[in-house]
Amino acid sequence: MDILKKIEQYREEEERLKWEGTFAEYLEILKEKPWVAQSAHSRVYNMIKDAGVEVVNGRKRYKFFSHQLFGLEEALERLVEEYFHPAAKRLDVRKRILLLMGPVGGGKSTLVTLLKRGLEEYSKTERGAVYAIKGCPMHEDPLHLIPPHLRDDFYKEYGIRIEGELSPLNMMRLEKEYGGRIEDVMVERIFFSENKRVGIGTFSPSDPKSQDIADLTGSIDFSTIAEYGSESDPRAYRFDGELNKANRGIMEFQEMLKCDEKFLWHLLSLTQEGNFKAGRFALISADELIIAHTNETEYRSFIANKKNEALHSRIIVMPIPYNLRVSEEERIYEKMIRESDVADVHIAPHTLRIAAMFTILTRLKESKRPDVDLIKKMRLYDGEMVEGFNEVDVEELKKEHPDEGMSGIDPRYVINRISSCIIRKEVPSINALDVLRSLKEGLDQHPSISKEDKERYLNFISLVRKEYDEIAKQEVQKAFVYSYEESAKTLMDNYLDNVEAYCNKTKLRDPLTGEEMNPDEKLMRSIEEQIGISENAKKAFREEILIRISAYARKGQRFDYNSHERLREAIQKKLFADLKDIVKITTSSKTPDEQQLKKINEVVARLIDEYGYNSTSANELLRYVGSLLNR
Repeated sequence: MDILKKIEQYREEEERLKWEGTFAEYLEILKEKPWVAQSAHSRVYNMIKDAGVEVVNGRKRYKFFSHQLFGLEEALERLVEEYFHPAAKRLDVRKRILLLMGPVGGGKSTLVTLLKRGLEEYSKTERGAVYAIKGCPMHEDPLHLIPPHLRDDFYKEYGIRIEGELSPLNMMRLEKEYGGRIEDVMVERIFFSENKRVGIGTFSPSDPKSQDIADLTGSIDFSTIAEYGSESDPRAYRFDGELNKANRGIMEFQEMLKCDEKFLWHLLSLTQEGNFKAGRFALISADELIIAHTNETEYRSFIANKKNEALHSRIIVMPIPYNLRVSEEERIYEKMIRESDVADVHIAPHTLRIAAMFTILTRLKESKRPDVDLIKKMRLYDGEMVEGFNEVDVEELKKEHPDEGMSGIDPRYVINRISSCIIRKEVPSINALDVLRSLKEGLDQHPSISKEDKERYLNFISLVRKEYDEIAKQEVQKAFVYSYEESAKTLMDNYLDNVEAYCNKTKLRDPLTGEEMNPDEKLMRSIEEQIGISENAKKAFREEILIRISAYARKGQRFDYNSHERLREAIQKKLFADLKDIVKITTSSKTPDEQQLKKINEVVARLIDEYGYNSTSANELLRYVGSLLNR
């Protein structure tokens, strides 16, 4: 569709949503839609809830965050359930500043940006509609017009509690413009916008010597003093500070703990009493969610300073650690690459996964359990099945180090190294080895990595390289075995005949001579050993396969090569072990013969069609696996 047509439609939709009427008409809207009068905290909570909630592995996943924040489900569930939900219910939690604390690149700023952008969109929906006194620079809640002595009666009739007092400016306007007739005061629907400074404010600290408190609370408009005759006339004051403009929505304090103390004093009464002091006026009511973010080091020095005790008691700290799951880290890189100008570069399969493995290892802490190394821990955290471990073990591992994920390599570093790798390599294709090389080189240039950490990280690169070697061999193995699919099926049928004879304690008949033979134990073990089945476990494994065959037969289905995942893996590995010499010769021969060339081309085609490689990365993979097998 033509972009100009879309712009026109957007403009028409905005016009359609606008509403203006008297306070009396606004009360009629309240009767139909009482949620319109919700608090700022309630609006944010409902926005998150309305986007949808799903339960995955017993944990709530909020769809509002799921497209931008990955691997932070636990932190986000805690944030919503321990802060937004009780705050929406008007519990005391809403009188606290929400402080997100975590390492750099962990997603704190992204989280705040999501809430701000989400609120802008939500205010355009029916459930998120916001109404304010028309012409008020603070977009004041129209219900502040109801006098305090009538608020109990209002609650009985409407079921809505009113908090906050009418601002000095609107008190004067009520008398001078409307002659005290509350019912005639004009009300309009407003739409939150950070750019237009409606309902969303952002405060960033700068030089305390030059930064003015007016940035927060507004200032006197000296050009109007001659007209109004007094500095205490609210019409001579610009209510344009960030606290004024963020009323009804969100106030973001960037790097709050870097602020000068005088800027934080205003937050004491704003959080506890819901008001702040500005100019020569009575306290000004404000209903806003104050959200700040900082790193752990600054937070520790902040709470160590006794002068900050009053503010500290009004803060709720929500740790936002790094993601600790490989698959989610991979999604973070995919998102960052998608948003860049290198999205057209071919990234070979497993490249981002290998980078993610390295990153996660730097964030994990050694377990006290002797049977758990970091690689096992990484797999368990990512939801992989590891023999001898279950979900209870995973929960116990997480409890060992409550601060796990608060240190390590951040995603930005990895993306910087991937970018560097893409720019340097002239071929429009990169693979896992290129990225590991780039990560290794980058450690020397990373200013904040200690010598001790660097040694650990180099060790992690070696560990991850070994993981990649196995993945690469398996990938080529699968591609080669596919070309030998008939051999794989024959080997499997042979194995199943022997298993059936073994379990039923019968003999096999030689198809050529017709003589009876005992089941071929050597053949069965050579296959079972490929997937680590011990001598003691072989009987149970064989019986399980026979039960599976019977179950298929009962349903009228045929048990085939893909019916049992572990057996298929064992057959593939056995076949690949037998084919290893052919693979070695085929991949390492400088002048392959016609038969070898045909085989290479088949495997390359398979890697491209089935596994997502391009011709460059497929040939690089084959050469690498050939070199591994020749060691």
